[in-house]
Amino acid sequence: MDGSQGEFAFESPPTRQPEPVRLPDAPEALTVARSDAAPASAVSEGALDPSAVRRFLADNPDFLKADAGLLSELGLSVAAGNVVEFAPMARVHAAHQREAEQRQILEETARANFAAQAQTHGAVVDLLDARNHSDLARRVDDLARLRFGLAAGVIALECENLPPAGWRPLVEGQVDLLLDGPRRMVRMGLLPTAFGLFDEAAGPIASVAMVRMALWEPSRQGLLAFGSADPDGFTPEMGSELIAFLARVVERTAERWPLL
Repeated sequence: MDGSQGEFAFESPPTRQPEPVRLPDAPEALTVARSDAAPASAVSEGALDPSAVRRFLADNPDFLKADAGLLSELGLSVAAGNVVEFAPMARVHAAHQREAEQRQILEETARANFAAQAQTHGAVVDLLDARNHSDLARRVDDLARLRFGLAAGVIALECENLPPAGWRPLVEGQVDLLLDGPRRMVRMGLLPTAFGLFDEAAGPIASVAMVRMALWEPSRQGLLAFGSADPDGFTPEMGSELIAFLARVVERTAERWPLL
């Protein structure tokens, strides 16, 4: 075409600017552009586009960390090192861990008690097989060392003359002194005043368990005592039922034979 007919050019249609859609209750920066090409389901009235929220959070990583109220509503917290953690989940995990630890402690205690009871039952059979007072004392020491891993076990008796062979002599009133009172039946722990009950062959004694006994008629005061080289072998907080049970067995067994 020549210039006599004038010049013209094809003009592109005016570009339609995307209409911003504002997310409800979101800051000014949190807006999403909607184009005619977007499907109707992408942005509906009163609904948020999850992909848009994801893009915003990716572009503004400090948004959540700076809004403590929103974190609290969502059940989230910011841990050390700028890590956002699920606080409720963390608390549940910690509770489960504590429960597992407590269950493990209970299981270990139950196993230890079962083993101690089994050893005690075997010890009772050994004591009942004693042939005399001297043999009974030897069996008490053997069960202490071989069955319970202790340093020694002894039988002590208050008497004017010599006690039976293998027994430790005590003066009148010494049982009450060692047990710290006439009403106490058992005493356990670090008791230096009781270390003299054990001879040098037992080695160093660091903790003791003592149980009161009453033997024969008229009643004579005595002690069944166990010594441990471990300071924590016997403590005042420990249960004394098994040791007291052994003391009753020793009483009944010793009364088979008269005191000469």
